[in-house]
Amino acid sequence: MQERRKAIALGFFDGVHLGHQALLRRTIERAEERDMTPAVFTFDRSPKEFVTGVPVPLLTTAEARREAVQLLFPIKEVIVEPFDEKMMTMPWVDFVLYLAQEYHAGWLVAGHDFRFGYKNSGTPALLSKKAATLGMGCDIIPAVTLDGVTVSSTYIRTLLREGNVEEAARFLGRSFSLSGPVRHGKGIGSSRLGTPTVNLVPPAGQLVPAFGVYAASVTVGGKVYDAVTNVGVRPTVDTNGGVTVESHLLDQSVQVYGRGCRVEFLRRLRPEQKFSDIEELRVQIGRDAAAARAFFQERSPGR
Repeated sequence: MQERRKAIALGFFDGVHLGHQALLRRTIERAEERDMTPAVFTFDRSPKEFVTGVPVPLLTTAEARREAVQLLFPIKEVIVEPFDEKMMTMPWVDFVLYLAQEYHAGWLVAGHDFRFGYKNSGTPALLSKKAATLGMGCDIIPAVTLDGVTVSSTYIRTLLREGNVEEAARFLGRSFSLSGPVRHGKGIGSSRLGTPTVNLVPPAGQLVPAFGVYAASVTVGGKVYDAVTNVGVRPTVDTNGGVTVESHLLDQSVQVYGRGCRVEFLRRLRPEQKFSDIEELRVQIGRDAAAARAFFQERSPGR
């Protein structure tokens, strides 16, 4: 029995933002029209980082991209290929043939700026022409803009580095989040500050927003909690530590160690700062919690 052909969205899809979502919607439309299976083709790592050797902190890990695609769209097949020497040196023509032969592509969907193949020699125009010679359809999706700005992973990374999580959410189509296991901290929050925290371990290579304090939502075990989250190096209490993502669940005391959690960043309340002593930090934490509660009240009046 011959395998059903696929309509495949092509791209790295870091963040699965509004521009990516336009590609995915078109892919589903073509799949339904042509009785094909909708699919996504992406890579396990940043091609740019692999080629240049320069780290590219990502909005989403490969697994987070898969989860986002399948949460937002009825697409069960997400192909995550390793980006390695073989893929980097593959001629652009061979890449198109690979999609046709290995994955039974019947229709391809790519963005206006999609480049592929050895030295990025493949262009959207070449993709369309070669697809036609192989009996495949092809859609090239124009740039998606918001308030005159092109939606891109690069721009969203810039917003997050500035701490502008609310604007980043507009371009993503949802709040920026980090996911990972909860680890034991050093107990400073509980023993010295009276504010136990949920300490998230960000995945390697994951971008974190600008250091500071945020109103956030923390999801653990399917339950969502209001929280105030600190991203940074804790300059007042831990001069030798690395970057941490610590969330204090407002009005909640939950045992979550060893479980996975997701932190969604909703609004930056202030930048990170160093305090003169623990007491001054304790007072500021109380102010941060009050500011976060005010944010959630403003967001959902009457709660």
